[in-house]
Amino acid sequence: MTASTWFAFFIASWLISLSPGAGAISCMAAGMRYGYARAFWNILGLQAGILAILAVVAAGLGALLAASTVAFSIVKWLGVAYLIWLGITQWRAPVAPADASGATLDGATPRELFVRGFLVNATNPKGVIFMLAVLPQFIDPTLPQWPQYAICAATLFFTDLVVMSAYTAFAAKVLRLLRAPRHVHMLNRFFGGTFVAVGVLLASFKRAA
Repeated sequence: MTASTWFAFFIASWLISLSPGAGAISCMAAGMRYGYARAFWNILGLQAGILAILAVVAAGLGALLAASTVAFSIVKWLGVAYLIWLGITQWRAPVAPADASGATLDGATPRELFVRGFLVNATNPKGVIFMLAVLPQFIDPTLPQWPQYAICAATLFFTDLVVMSAYTAFAAKVLRLLRAPRHVHMLNRFFGGTFVAVGVLLASFKRAA
């Protein structure tokens, strides 16, 4: 991979990361509810999900998923069900007391937040299809493949980590300003409804013919 090709992918990575989607919603919901320090585990989970998708594409399994109607449908509906479940959970979340930083004191462990973030990205077939469409444009077929995919993975990991951290920090800051129970209740409803809406949109997503 030449320097110019990498730079082009670097710019593309920022555009990919800045595109609003389930990951951004997950970060803002976690930042609002748990504060930045705890919600950072959700960010790491999201990055692990991205790396898993990239590894699937690099191994050639992404093309199989895109070509198989059954496999595509299974992954898609798992993603839809998970996003809707997250939405219902967020909608019904109790208004827990907040600590001095504004983070609510309910019990989500770092592991739970990591798994939650991972599943948000890993169960999204749109991510696989998108990677299949974008990555080959930056991979030189005459050179070893895995080192190039590793460079792309590290680049996308960095840009998405920065962007998702910004979403999370913004939401955590908002939480410090909106600590009244009625405000937290409204924000829970907002993010819960948004998760469900994203799930419904994913349900309507179809493979290109």
